[in-house]
Amino acid sequence: MIDIFLVPMALLVILVMIHAWFGIRILERGIIFTDLAIGQLAALGAAVSYGFFHGENLYLWTLSFSLMGALAIAYGAHRKIHLEAYIGLLYVLGASGIMMVLAQSAEGMEHFKSLLANDILFTSPEDLYKSSAIYAVIALVLYAVYPRTAGFFKELLFFCLLAVTVTSSVQLAGVFVVFTLLIAPAMVASMQSRFRALWTAFVYGWFFSITAVAIGFYYDLPTGYSIVFLGALLSLIFVLAKSSKKESE
Repeated sequence: MIDIFLVPMALLVILVMIHAWFGIRILERGIIFTDLAIGQLAALGAAVSYGFFHGENLYLWTLSFSLMGALAIAYGAHRKIHLEAYIGLLYVLGASGIMMVLAQSAEGMEHFKSLLANDILFTSPEDLYKSSAIYAVIALVLYAVYPRTAGFFKELLFFCLLAVTVTSSVQLAGVFVVFTLLIAPAMVASMQSRFRALWTAFVYGWFFSITAVAIGFYYDLPTGYSIVFLGALLSLIFVLAKSSKKESE
């Protein structure tokens, strides 16, 4: 039984680390739905591949759409617009596009459900190795190149690297899982000051995601949705418990 969990557990360790780093930076920027919009556009690219090309060139379609989303957000971030509303429209553009593309597909709803929250228990070792290599390159760029950039190019590089990350993650785990791993650990880490934010995000993300996989397996629940539910529930409880009451106006 332990062998069943080795690959998904290793994948979750890696996913939490790369997404927690991005999540903390997204919270700092105050544009929370960035990752959800990019993830939804990445899912739209996957839907186009499934709906029109029988899944051929899946990664290229997914990456192309997520990079278009990253470029649109990076450009919008330097314009005088209501950025959250703008990003929200990108999200619904992707969501509605998915439904339109897959509406005529006999397996459309199955593809749609997997794009939202996939079952990582069925992740193959090959997928783990490929995604690990991609995330390692991204981490190297973040360490060696990203700090030396500035201005619009720095923002564009950030969102493009996020898009590449999300492209791999959406195929492995789904849009909702990606959003949860990006936001939940970062939000909980930001609510405390005792420990380093990044390591707090790591430990918390590992805790709820691995626990959710075990619970989902034991009770025969969808793994992806179990991660989303437990991560969201625990995070909401923690944030409400730690937050202070607003002063009356």
